[in-house]
Amino acid sequence: MNSVIKGRVWRFGDNIDTDIIIPGRYLRTFSLDELASHVMEGIDPEFASKVRKGDIIVAGRNFGCGSSREQAPVALKHAGVSAIIAESFARIFYRNAINIGLPVIMADVDAEDGDEIRADLREGVIENITRQKKYRMKPFNDYMLSILEDGGLVKHYLRTLGVSEEDEG
Repeated sequence: MNSVIKGRVWRFGDNIDTDIIIPGRYLRTFSLDELASHVMEGIDPEFASKVRKGDIIVAGRNFGCGSSREQAPVALKHAGVSAIIAESFARIFYRNAINIGLPVIMADVDAEDGDEIRADLREGVIENITRQKKYRMKPFNDYMLSILEDGGLVKHYLRTLGVSEEDEG
């Protein structure tokens, strides 16, 4: 993963809870494709068919509130979402997202559906290319970037131990 993320925006408001992200009735599946096919169904039933690899969610306050279901960030990442920018996140959602290698960025960004966003995680700059506006964010430190680059905390830990994915089973 590069420290620069660029993608098309999907705009959502405040208090997007985990039941909106992935409704509870789909939590019995172990299929990532099945989970991703229902992502954001609670607010936009067509989202899963419209989202493309590399797209970015921009939201308001308290993104990922509600239950601590780990499937919420997993479904977003598997659907192709490359990052989430929000004014604030529920703590457990934030941790779950980082743990699976999905960048979550705290910033108040003016953006609408379809805008093009570029976020430099190392430099701490977000640019809405469409609206020609720049925003500051707290830069990610090298440790956090290495977790994201490795694809999440478990993969990062295994890499630091010198264990390849083939070795694990």
